[in-house]
Amino acid sequence: MKQLMLVLLALLGILEAPVLQAGETKPLEIGDQRELFVDNYLIDRMKGTRLRLHHPVDEGIVLKFDKPWEGLFCGYCTVIKDGDLYRAYYRGRPSAGKDGDVGEVYCYAESKDGVNWTKPEFSMFEKAGFKKNNIILADAAPMTHNFSPFLDTRPGVPQAERYKALGGTMGSGLVAFTSPDGIHWKQHPAGAVIPKKMVPFPYMFDSQNVAFWSPVEKKYISYFRVFKDKIRRIARTESDDFIHWSPPVLMEYTSRGEKAPIEHLYTNQTHPYFRAPHIYLAVAARFMPRRQVLTDAQAKEIGVHPRYFKDTSDAILMTTRGDNTYQRTFLSGFITGGIGAQNWVSRTNYPALNVVQTGPAEMSVYVNQDYAQPTAHLRRYSMRLDGFASVRADYAGGELITKPLVFDGSELSINFSTSAAGGIKVEIQDENGKPIPGFTLADSREQIGNEVDRIVTWKGGKDLKSLSGKPVRLQFVMKDADLYSLQFTK
Repeated sequence: MKQLMLVLLALLGILEAPVLQAGETKPLEIGDQRELFVDNYLIDRMKGTRLRLHHPVDEGIVLKFDKPWEGLFCGYCTVIKDGDLYRAYYRGRPSAGKDGDVGEVYCYAESKDGVNWTKPEFSMFEKAGFKKNNIILADAAPMTHNFSPFLDTRPGVPQAERYKALGGTMGSGLVAFTSPDGIHWKQHPAGAVIPKKMVPFPYMFDSQNVAFWSPVEKKYISYFRVFKDKIRRIARTESDDFIHWSPPVLMEYTSRGEKAPIEHLYTNQTHPYFRAPHIYLAVAARFMPRRQVLTDAQAKEIGVHPRYFKDTSDAILMTTRGDNTYQRTFLSGFITGGIGAQNWVSRTNYPALNVVQTGPAEMSVYVNQDYAQPTAHLRRYSMRLDGFASVRADYAGGELITKPLVFDGSELSINFSTSAAGGIKVEIQDENGKPIPGFTLADSREQIGNEVDRIVTWKGGKDLKSLSGKPVRLQFVMKDADLYSLQFTK
């Protein structure tokens, strides 16, 4: 009981952190991987600082769903950065209908910068009387309901299977597809690789069901939609070969060490963050059934389909590190509805799969908006690299002390921003919290400015080779500043 009280007092900042006892805490092995402050993974304690969620900046419409084979019910978008080319995939659906019927196709657009998009013309499928269009998959119901492709980065993957995808509904199961170029697709001979019979839930698959190769777990991972207790939930399964999958496990949710609320999550959009692939980001669509915002008159004015304004939705941010738990560190909305009735209808504000880099210090997430309306489109939102969340200190100042960690590298890089009056100093301590000579706060050079990659220095320089491989703690003393991420580099 006494030890517990000491820990609680330390967390409140009343006492110093308790000294580690042998075997009490195993240092985190972070190597040279980038760590983001999107969860509490690195954090031992904070005093005068807090975790802060940042919101992407609306950059406007990038794709209008205005072709005769696209229309009001386009959705389930995926954006993939393949070298210098950005590829977008989305369901084309001009009129309401049953999930998985023949009226659904999958469309394609591409961009050289992620900002300006074009729709190439192919002649693979004739639809709506048009022989040339941007359709890359049709006449494949029900897989065209929610076709979700990914670029397979597994070492040694055959060129003919460089792109893979899952698609289907409960009746078909999740069916595997492959493509050499992301445009020409064929169904894998294995067919339904995740069949209904292997999923122990009453309803499943009727959403965007995502998959990817994890370079950290060295497996294919899939996250797909299920229902439990009439609530839209997420299950996870894994595979060594994309064909044979493990029994699915239901994902749970925690928020800063506490059990998080269970809300309807329509799409999960889980994917490895491209600058830190051991962290899987989920920019998920949160669905609020029967939470009606618009009156009948408002709905009629914007031309929304009569069945699609009785609910509302937005996007939330979650993370997971490969287990069966999502960290919902932030319960509030990540991308919320904008000004105007068109932003407060059913199934709008649904994020596309993947966050991609679109500039030297910029990344983008894309959002499906104005659903079931003549103005349906895909919109771009921008953020700074790693800028999902930060450790924030206001003008009064504060500090963050990490858990004991072991790194591999010779320099410490931070992604940070300050005001003109603010700054960050870094002290390196041993695992028991004792400052290491040469790397104390008194030795630290204050970091002022706004950079995504600043090398921290002390009076003696920046070389940390002598500490590499040893358990240490980092203390950040901050004023009017945000710390987004850190990485030890070689």
